[in-house]
Amino acid sequence: MIDLNQLMASPQFSSSIQLILAMSLISLIPFFLISVTSFLRIIIVFSLVRTAIGTQQVPPSSVLVGLAFFMTVFIMAPVWNETNETAVIPYNKHQMSQTKAIEVGLKPLQQFMIRQTREKDLALFVQFSRLKTPKTAADVPLYVLIPSFMISELRTSFQIGFLLFIPFIMIDLIVSNILLSLGMFMLSPVMVSLPFKILLFVLADGWNLISRGLLTSFR
Repeated sequence: MIDLNQLMASPQFSSSIQLILAMSLISLIPFFLISVTSFLRIIIVFSLVRTAIGTQQVPPSSVLVGLAFFMTVFIMAPVWNETNETAVIPYNKHQMSQTKAIEVGLKPLQQFMIRQTREKDLALFVQFSRLKTPKTAADVPLYVLIPSFMISELRTSFQIGFLLFIPFIMIDLIVSNILLSLGMFMLSPVMVSLPFKILLFVLADGWNLISRGLLTSFR
């Protein structure tokens, strides 16, 4: 693998090139945080809920992203606090080198991802990476762990979404059968069932239940 620290410290790299590389890496931070945190699962589940209800753009995407972001901050707070205590604070006090601080600071995030990743998904990427079989999950490099974590999160979020679809599909089926039995072929079942699906969601306190389920789904 390429050692970025050694490459940027070489005399061939001017300060301007180092600045460009640093800015490029900073621009990738939001994408990196989305991929390795709980945000991925939360935003997919929220999107599936909106699709299941059939309210199109209600709530707006910006609202769902904002809620998913703050829930991610809440869930990831213990991980970030541990990183701050074990890596950031010692580095600021000059008790730890930059390389060591990065290595130690990534461990809490790595442990979080390992807890959410299925062994089957992890074994898939370990196999195709042509690495020696790691003794423990902690020995898996990040470039193998991250895609394993992401496909595990996709699977989990779609499982949750499937369960959320069931009650709304039942309402659609009941409304469709009633309309057919009454001979109202020109009336859209979707428009008739939408108020009932919203009513069911409100009476069941849907947002509270979904948020509780998402919070408890992270081990």
